[in-house]
Formats: sequence, structure tokens, C-alpha cells
Amino acid sequence: MRSRGFTMIELLVTLAILGFLVAVAAPRYFGNMDRAKEDVLREDLYVMRDAIDKFYADRGHYPDALDDLVKEHYLRKIPIDPFTQSARSWVPVPPADPSLGAVADVRSGAPNTGRDGTWLKDW
Repeated sequence: MRSRGFTMIELLVTLAILGFLVAVAAPRYFGNMDRAKEDVLREDLYVMRDAIDKFYADRGHYPDALDDLVKEHYLRKIPIDPFTQSARSWVPVPPADPSLGAVADVRSGAPNTGRDGTWLKDW
């Protein structure tokens, strides 16, 4: 009677197949992660810019800080930048006329570039 079990060749073939599947799937996974982060960043920027515009339309001046958008209920909370993993890394852009407030626009503080080669801080 032969003892039951797998031979070394069967184990190596199985590991080679698994290694091949991981090698094919890993780049797609990480590519999708980067694309998802960029999509979240675009949406967060759109929502914050929309809140800034509504604040300006209602009050006639821009907010003095991003936290004013939360205090005045234009946002529930400041979103977390998906690349820096922080809600404090947003870079406020002042208006041309400083008497109108301090935050006319907002940009990401991430030092990365997007998939299209543009800097995330310029979006």
C-alpha cells in the first residue's frame, strides 16, 4: 500500500499557479486603489468648493477657515484627504481681495502626481 499525500511536484505546480495568479492580480489591485483615491479626492474637492461657494453666496464673504464651513453647517465635517490620510492637510487658497475672507478655494496638500501626470496640489 502506498501512503496517501501529495508529491513534491504537485505542490510546486500548485504554488507556481498561485504565484502566477498573484502576479497578474496584484498590479490591477494597486492600480484600482490609486484610481479610487483620485476619484475620492476629486469628489472631496468638488464638495468643499461647492460649500465655499454656497457660504459666499449666503454671507457675501468667504470663510476665514475651513472649520467655519463645519461650524455654520455647510459641511458635516472636513473630509480626509485620501492621499495624506489627514483632514488638516488641505491647503486653503485666499481670494484676490483679502477683505472678502481667507478661503476662496481649497487644494490637496498631497505631494503626489495623478495618473495623468498632473500634480494633485494643482487640482
